[in-house]
Amino acid sequence: MSTLGRKILDAARGLRSSLGPVGAGAEARKGADPSESQAQAMQRLRKRIGEQDTEIRELRARLAEGAANAGQGGIRPENVVWILGFPRTGSTWLAHMMEELDEHAVWREPYVGALFGNLYYDWVGEKHFETRHFVLGPRFRDSWLRSIRAFILSEANVRFPGLGKDGYLVIKEPNGSVGAPLLVGALPESRMIFLLRDPRDVVASRLDSVRKGSWLYQRRVEEGGGRTAMFNMQENALVEKTANGYLRSVRNVKEAYETHEGPRVLVKYEDMRADALGTMKRIYSTLGIPVENGALERSVREHAWEAIPEDQKGEGKFHRKATPGGWREDLTPEQVAAVERITAPLLEEFYPAVDGEKARP
Repeated sequence: MSTLGRKILDAARGLRSSLGPVGAGAEARKGADPSESQAQAMQRLRKRIGEQDTEIRELRARLAEGAANAGQGGIRPENVVWILGFPRTGSTWLAHMMEELDEHAVWREPYVGALFGNLYYDWVGEKHFETRHFVLGPRFRDSWLRSIRAFILSEANVRFPGLGKDGYLVIKEPNGSVGAPLLVGALPESRMIFLLRDPRDVVASRLDSVRKGSWLYQRRVEEGGGRTAMFNMQENALVEKTANGYLRSVRNVKEAYETHEGPRVLVKYEDMRADALGTMKRIYSTLGIPVENGALERSVREHAWEAIPEDQKGEGKFHRKATPGGWREDLTPEQVAAVERITAPLLEEFYPAVDGEKARP
């Protein structure tokens, strides 16, 4: 029997000992504190039963996880590489460059961060949140983080069975980045890329993508491929909604980045545009992933902006502009002011005013 198995058996025996013989009644209370009332004794016993029941559940979870991972030779947790940030920040471009490299695979938009993050951060019933009943309640955090870990690794291995223990799985998760602290908490040894872009350019790109005839409009409205509410919103309302979404997700990614125990690197879209090869070298060096310079050079060259056919670039296209600071021509003064007001804490930290340009309050 394994060590964990013996621990489970010992805990179960302790639970039976606490319960005493069935039907023992008064005999089960022999040796108890005479000043303790029956109600107090029952409360104490229930507490002890609850503690041991929790211990047994957690031990069983660890045993099941060990059995699932034993000898499977699948993806190693330390070889998971997260791309976290927000949509329209260059995550697709970065993922394409990484996917070209040997022993790399990309898991595109699994939304696993949204699956757990939206529930965890949007939960409004604080009283229920603190009870033992809420599935992501704080008192069972260690347990459900192990469950999230097992879920991610299990699903990754099913989808990428040929990657093996020496391969790297890049998980591109901008739309699920609200759950970033939970993802890196579940996989503390994984690698993390915090991908950032000026929120004003992000909002400008989002506005372009929802206009009639755009690539996203065709995908969601004309082809019926998803939610369509954003296409009916007034532009200024969509600007505020996008800016608030950016603030929420990027704040959570920042929290995850600051607390992450594994290798991590902060990358700005603007730096990738200025020097893609140098930025890629810095990413791989910082994350501690060996890669040949020649392979990086080929990947960067093949996915450069200049390599994209002209008919696939421009307004309304997925590859729109790739010009940092283009928001000055794309947004109205009112829209710029709204984005800067909402995202002010992040702008001040990551995009302070430069060249004498005073940021709006």
